[in-house]
Parts: sequence; C-alpha cells; structure tokens
Amino acid sequence: MSFILFMIAGFFSGLLGGMGMGGGTILIPVLTVLLGVEQHVAQATNLIAFLPMAAFTLKVHKDNGLLKTDGLLSIVIPALLLSVAAGFLAALLPSEVLKKLFGAFLVVLAVKLLLETRVSFAK
Repeated sequence: MSFILFMIAGFFSGLLGGMGMGGGTILIPVLTVLLGVEQHVAQATNLIAFLPMAAFTLKVHKDNGLLKTDGLLSIVIPALLLSVAAGFLAALLPSEVLKKLFGAFLVVLAVKLLLETRVSFAK
C-alpha cells in the first residue's frame, strides 16, 4: 500500500513540476509529513527525481533554439561547486535543521509568489 502512496505523491509532484511550480515544494512535504520519510531522504529523492526532468527540458530547449550558451561556464561551474558543497553540508546537518530551513524557504517562496501575484493584478 505504501508503494502506491509513493507513486501517487511522485505523480502529483511531477504534474505540478511540469506546470512550472517546483515539484519539490509538494514532494518533500508529502514525503516527510504524510509518508514519514526522513528529511535527508526526501530531499535526496527530490534531487534524483529532478535530474531526468531537467535533462529532458534541456534537450527540448536546445532543440527549439532556446538555449543560450554565452557565458555558460561562468554559471555552470560555480553552480556545480556550490551544489556539491551544499549537498555535503546538508548531509551533516540534523534532520530537524533541514526541516526548519526548508520551511523557511517555503515561506519566502510563498511571500515572493504573493507579492508577484499582487503586482500582476495591480497592472
């Protein structure tokens, strides 16, 4: 039964991710709060699930001529280095700290989206 719940969580997270909302904003809370998965495992699962979708999206953008490569290395190399460093840091942090940091991230994201929505309605 739990396998089916994980499949449903993955499906709806992927659906929302495809609509432009990051699937991790749904997947991580569902895995931790509803399905009892440890925070480290939920975040790692989200990152692994993101990789095929990112690769597919990159190919689609490249095929449609929407991929800009000017200055790419100056963005990719620091992003890779910081991602690896953040991954090691996350592995060292207790699960409770990760939960609080992720919660703070979701609050900041919600406020940002609210402000953007209010600005677009004002126009």
